[in-house]
Amino acid sequence: MVKKRTDISLLRSNISTTKAVFAVMYVYIMGGFLGSGKTTLLMKLASMYTKRGLRTALLVNESGEIGVDGATLKAEGYDAIELPDGCICCSLSGTLQSALKNIKNDIDPDIIIIEPTGLALPHKVKELVRVAMIDDEATYIIGICDVQRFNDLIKKKENFFTMQMSGADFVLINKSDLAKPGQIEEMTEYINSKFPGKPVMAISAKDGTNMDKVYEMMK
Repeated sequence: MVKKRTDISLLRSNISTTKAVFAVMYVYIMGGFLGSGKTTLLMKLASMYTKRGLRTALLVNESGEIGVDGATLKAEGYDAIELPDGCICCSLSGTLQSALKNIKNDIDPDIIIIEPTGLALPHKVKELVRVAMIDDEATYIIGICDVQRFNDLIKKKENFFTMQMSGADFVLINKSDLAKPGQIEEMTEYINSKFPGKPVMAISAKDGTNMDKVYEMMK
């Protein structure tokens, strides 16, 4: 049996792609405001895990950011469950827990990737995952913010952004291909000041910039 570990080093450890090594089901929750690029990242991660031969299940909110819904994901060969429109950490909490239990019993995946609504608080979603009887030690939060909306988000909803990112195991600054000179450095400095010691990386889920490093963190 694989020994469980709770620190960030688990995300960087070399885990074999065989079913025997994945004795624990790994759950990744993506946290970020509407438009931060969660759906694009979801597709990239799902493709990566599928190519590794790992059974990957997706839980997505009904209102996908780029028009990707459960039916589309299923048509592309993914095990996907589409949740009704709403916040899965409050009004849909029972629906989420039921869906997780069904996924575990019916699909028994190696990986579950959850894309909640942009108004959800990821640490609340993580609590619901634990209550749904999935090992807490195997559940991780990926915080996502983007260069286009970051300044407005901080000005108008700084407290909400802080709550969304507070439980993240690492933070991805998405859409780096659209960043102005010095913008990535400013965002990184701000995030580091709010969450000292939390890993921060600039990526572009769209064009693939630094996605190889994200894959390495999630091994």
